[in-house]
Amino acid sequence: MRKLAAAAAALAVAALLGIYLLWLGGGASAPTTIMVEEGATLTSLCPGLERKYLVPGNCTTYRAMARLLGSPDPIQAGEFEVPAGTGGAALLELLQHGRPVQRLITVTEGMPAISVAEKLAANPYLTGATPPIGEGSLLPDSYGYERAEARSAVVRRMQTAMTRTLEQLWPERSTDCPIVTKEQAVILASIVEKETGKPAERPTIAGVYCNRLRIGMKLDADPTVIYPVTKGKPLGRRILKSELNAKNGYNTYRIEGLPQGPIANPGRASIEAVLHPAPTKALYFVADGTGGHVFAATLAEQQANVAKWFALRKARGQM
Repeated sequence: MRKLAAAAAALAVAALLGIYLLWLGGGASAPTTIMVEEGATLTSLCPGLERKYLVPGNCTTYRAMARLLGSPDPIQAGEFEVPAGTGGAALLELLQHGRPVQRLITVTEGMPAISVAEKLAANPYLTGATPPIGEGSLLPDSYGYERAEARSAVVRRMQTAMTRTLEQLWPERSTDCPIVTKEQAVILASIVEKETGKPAERPTIAGVYCNRLRIGMKLDADPTVIYPVTKGKPLGRRILKSELNAKNGYNTYRIEGLPQGPIANPGRASIEAVLHPAPTKALYFVADGTGGHVFAATLAEQQANVAKWFALRKARGQM
């Protein structure tokens, strides 16, 4: 009897060991992506996992092992990348406690609406048509999205972020710039965004344009000339004289005040610069050859700075 009991115990241990090894084993031979809907359970998810050879044995066996050896925690919703060879135990841990795939789409500061629309349309993981996007309506940032999410939903999040940012910043604005609406702030911020690649210059650039608006002086901003030609994309050449003379609602060499609308999607820093411009007497600026600008309060100073800039460009073989 003792021998029989010992043999039975040995068989039981062996069986348990076999179950445990089976629980640890399994897994597909290649990485696999799975989508888990909100409210999914291991029972509802298991047939799909079995078809992809992700679970050891079959669903009945896997669910039984999960009840016996796994955690009772719920399954998460999201997209999961399952590495090749992931065993049954590791798969359940991934679905319950792992990090879903984080997908991001980034709108850079100063990116025009046409480029955002192209970026959304080219994304293979989004669905549906890209809705019309008003220039300046999106806040540049990185936005998370789910696989198969609608492009229109992503656009709404970008637009909501801009609306909230303006609502937050507008009440704290200074009175140093003669803009009276949030829409005007976005228009001017889009020009500031396009004029400089140096963050530290934004408040001073804004200060120059605020000074010009205050005294009724035309903005003479090159990016506003380019916008009707390229819809905000890089021009890739020098501005033509005909473009400087073009009559439209954007060319600030021909019209007084702000253009009829934004020329890009400005970032938070440029909006803040317009709402809190640097105190400056400058009315002019020109490139300094380092990616920044040199500022001037008088036309004579500006002409001298322009002469230096032209001489530098000539020395570099750019003229």
